[in-house]
Amino acid sequence: MSSALKDMFDAALYRTLASELSALSPAFDSAAFLSHTLTGLSSRELMPRMRRTTEAVALALPLPYRDQLTVLRALAPRLQSGFVAIFLSDFVAQYGLDDFETSLDALRFFTRFGSSEFAIRPFIERDQPHTLAVLLSWAASDDEHVRRLASEGSRPRLPWGRRLTALVADPSPTFPILETLRADPSLYVRKSVANHLNDIAKDHPETALDLVSAWDRSDARTAWIIRHALRTLIKRGHPRALALIGAGTAAKLDVVRFVAAPRKLTLGDTLTLTATLTSRAAKAQRLVIDYVLHYARAGKVSVKVFKWKTLDLLPRSTVTLTKRQVIRDFSTRRHHAGRHKIELQINGRRLAETAFTLSI
Repeated sequence: MSSALKDMFDAALYRTLASELSALSPAFDSAAFLSHTLTGLSSRELMPRMRRTTEAVALALPLPYRDQLTVLRALAPRLQSGFVAIFLSDFVAQYGLDDFETSLDALRFFTRFGSSEFAIRPFIERDQPHTLAVLLSWAASDDEHVRRLASEGSRPRLPWGRRLTALVADPSPTFPILETLRADPSLYVRKSVANHLNDIAKDHPETALDLVSAWDRSDARTAWIIRHALRTLIKRGHPRALALIGAGTAAKLDVVRFVAAPRKLTLGDTLTLTATLTSRAAKAQRLVIDYVLHYARAGKVSVKVFKWKTLDLLPRSTVTLTKRQVIRDFSTRRHHAGRHKIELQINGRRLAETAFTLSI
């Protein structure tokens, strides 16, 4: 993904930005901007390209900081890509830390065009109480982009973002924000709240569970957040997390069949898992079904839990489930030849296993 995003910051984009900024401010030095962005462009990866854009604007627009923001505010609606627009917020993070009120208001404005979730983090690090107080006020905004920023920007472990070590250690200062957003009407916001809580659950599982246990799960929006917030704990088979979604007891069933096909694969092949389950219970039971893949490694095994399905199995009934997964390498995972065991996990308990052999 980063490769495709990197290509958004190409020569054509920089020429377009130079033209737009020249039209917006007679002080803009188009030649300086293009020289700074185009020189060495091919050797830069995604984030260095974004930062170079920020630096080039500062270089080519020799105005006081607030006047620079006025120009960038006018530029924001003209940008065609929400991802490219993130450099506007990055400009604020790089050059506006000494003008808190002006900068935070600029981030609130820019987040509608390209999320300010990365740029708000240096302000949290500089003055956490002040910045979180502003974010809490934003959680009541009429704009879903601003409400999402309140949650996403203060996530302790935001992917691609700077880890907020103080909030990793003690996430409680963000709880008022999460409380405000726990039944937000926007799915865009609810996803962020769930991800924020999932971050907390990785370091403080009982704290996260205590927080959401007090929430009204009869509200469908809140219940959705809780299910997604607890996904890591559910995959780990955490009893309290499973109980909160109605799957806290051991499943009363027989695993009639659990097979992997084909039994021999090469990279690029599709693995098909089939499970047939028969209930032994006299009433319906909630099942959280996952599968646990044990990846062969040189001298060891690594384990990853994959989500399969959550369902309500009727009494004395039988269900057959099928799951397909393409076996391929990713930048974060390289496969190795050998036997790969797979376990069927239901309500946190591993009830059956199968395997396949991978050839490289």
